[in-house]
Amino acid sequence: MSTQTGEASIPIHETPLAGVTTVVDRKAPVLFGVLTLGLLLIVALVPESGETTFRLAAPSDFAQVPTVTVPSTTTAWLLVVVCALCTAWSMLLYRRGRNAPLWLVAIFSLAWVVGFLTWAATGGTIPVVGLLAGSLALAVPLVFGALGGVLGERSGVVNIAIDGQLLAGAFAAAIVASAAGSPWAGLAAAMVAGTLVALILGLFAITYFVDQVIVGVVLNVLVIGLTSFMFTQVLAPNAASLNSPPRFDVVPIPVLGDIPLVGPVFFRQTVIVYLLYVAVAVVTWTLYRTRWGLRVRAVGEHPKAADTVGIKVNRTRYRTILIAGAVAGMGGAFYTLVSVPQFNREMTGGAGYIALAAVIFGKWDPIRATLAALLFGFASNLQGVLSVIGSPVPSQFMLMLPYVVTIFAVAGLVGKSRPPAADGIPYRKG
Repeated sequence: MSTQTGEASIPIHETPLAGVTTVVDRKAPVLFGVLTLGLLLIVALVPESGETTFRLAAPSDFAQVPTVTVPSTTTAWLLVVVCALCTAWSMLLYRRGRNAPLWLVAIFSLAWVVGFLTWAATGGTIPVVGLLAGSLALAVPLVFGALGGVLGERSGVVNIAIDGQLLAGAFAAAIVASAAGSPWAGLAAAMVAGTLVALILGLFAITYFVDQVIVGVVLNVLVIGLTSFMFTQVLAPNAASLNSPPRFDVVPIPVLGDIPLVGPVFFRQTVIVYLLYVAVAVVTWTLYRTRWGLRVRAVGEHPKAADTVGIKVNRTRYRTILIAGAVAGMGGAFYTLVSVPQFNREMTGGAGYIALAAVIFGKWDPIRATLAALLFGFASNLQGVLSVIGSPVPSQFMLMLPYVVTIFAVAGLVGKSRPPAADGIPYRKG
């Protein structure tokens, strides 16, 4: 199958552009083994006697799922065995020249997380719906930022400025929504703000060939400085008129919102979360199934070859990063139109850098980057839930957990990650 680009055609199933690799990586079984050993040491050295309760439904659910109570020690040991079996199976697959399949990773992850929670919440109750819903809420800006990062880097532009785009989006959404009295106006303003930051990034990185990492860092610092100054001089003195944005209401989807466990988490959300679902699907489909996506991947992998068949490399990169900026700006709007009812200085807390780690963790793929962002959101929310139920896990450890996960991602301990070949390399025609 091929797609016409003007002067020539490019096969749309081209393996290098799709990011498919046949390299067998031993890091998955190694990581499985390390995590299994860690869980084993926790359960063996710090035994907890008692029971752990998992509440699987919210009081407002249409159908109530029975609460599950399990013996902590026995269940934890059983799940340690499950993790060990998954590790052994992944090592066997590696010896046979095969990578661990996604289902095996899912089983191991579920067993490890449930085993850890069973031990950590001994004598307490885990509100599963609240844990998952809170994780999704914390992950929404990260997913939007990760999608923007994937788009930019697939086209060959390193988007370090994700944090600046999120913060600019939050700032613009607060002001415009407050002045117009409409959260929709704030959402549109957030997309414009993210696009403007991306435009500046493109101007220096694409047109003037400035180092993309340096430009991204400078833009982040610039946006922090500008928004902090405007907050002090403009928003704080006029909080009632310029920093009191109306928020998006929760809009439950009929029938889907009543599904036990799944409904309250995914289908009793605000419009921005539903737009997130659409954005993930659209970015994935367009990137891998359309002529535009093929061109984006082409200029990110081999811009010279793309140029020879009539693709305008820098124009494609500009368009892509502008779209990426608009997507990241939507993530910024979530802070002030859903999460917090006003703008505060540096309210993103460096979320853009974690989103960038999710891009690397997800191997520059929209779906995998989304899952990585959800993992970071889960790690962030877990420390709050465990502290509320009085878990014996030190709060300092739980606070650093999201950043430990980020370090693992950036260090490449989750498998081989290969960025697009031309990522970060300016294209000079001729």
